[in-house]
Amino acid sequence: MDALLDLIRGTVTSPWVYLVIFALTAVDAFFPAVPGEAAVITAAVLSANGGRPNLAAVIASAAIGAVIGDHISYAIGQGGGAHRLARLPDGSRRRASSDWARRAVDRRGGMILTTSRYVPGGRTAVTLTMGAVRYPRRAFLLYDSIAAVTWALYCGLLGYFGGLAFERDPVKGVLVGVGLSLVVTFGLECFRWLRRRAHRRAASGR
Repeated sequence: MDALLDLIRGTVTSPWVYLVIFALTAVDAFFPAVPGEAAVITAAVLSANGGRPNLAAVIASAAIGAVIGDHISYAIGQGGGAHRLARLPDGSRRRASSDWARRAVDRRGGMILTTSRYVPGGRTAVTLTMGAVRYPRRAFLLYDSIAAVTWALYCGLLGYFGGLAFERDPVKGVLVGVGLSLVVTFGLECFRWLRRRAHRRAASGR
């Protein structure tokens, strides 16, 4: 365990860690299998146990990477999805679903984008959809910046206070931080599922 901790600490306290966090959070935005959130939490835990890496720099790297990655996902959706949506036949079920998604994004796109940032697969689906339906880029940049900054702060502070709570055992701090982030993720997913279910019941009762 000590050898593993020394290896993690040696990697995370390197000056290159900020570039690694930037890259991981950027790729994580359009390829959720990359552990961007866990990397931010781990770096923040070790920051609480020695001041390295710098917490503010970790948060800034994560936020910038998230914004860049979300815009790449938006561009992917805009480049491939928009053409496919335009070719969907009128009156088809897929065209109806596409039109519904477009209306939902137009009405509350900012809220959807902000909350989906906390759900790994959800944020990728939302940013791809926003690109495909050509959500205004300026509005996307505004709401995505808010989402990325709050998400980076959330991950950074979660890891930092986890590190303070488990100062003598940083590995536990990392595990607790990642575990809490998973609880929040599943909580948001359950909330969204319950809302969708309530809307379906309301619609079927009309």
